[in-house]
Amino acid sequence: MIKKRRPMSSDSEPQVQVIDSSVNHKKLALIKGKGTAFAVLWPGNGARFRTMQILQMEAGDETIDLRHPHDCVYYVSNGAGQVRDLSSGAAQDLIEGSIVHIDARDGYRIEAGPDGMRMVGGPVPADPELYASLTAEFAQ
Repeated sequence: MIKKRRPMSSDSEPQVQVIDSSVNHKKLALIKGKGTAFAVLWPGNGARFRTMQILQMEAGDETIDLRHPHDCVYYVSNGAGQVRDLSSGAAQDLIEGSIVHIDARDGYRIEAGPDGMRMVGGPVPADPELYASLTAEFAQ
């Protein structure tokens, strides 16, 4: 038997939204270096349960130190690098096709290798602090 999915809240029905990541994105100040990071799916464009960022890192770039109240997942779509645990200092290698899972409240930093690295992913659900500057911009 197939059941129709119930709406998550009484005032809205489930909806499908297609987002063009080359147009509908907001820049995030996450990368130290020449690379860029931007939010593709975030509360400002209707996301309630998932977020997605694209991190395009050049050789030697790294993210700022990050920590989120909920789990976080990234997929390495191109290149290679490392993810560093900020508590222990230990680093794990990342290659194209790697998936990284970071537990809630664990500190981490992503570091690009000599050929750079592109990743997609982010915290689930949204980390309000990550989007604080975008939320202020979005409200204006």
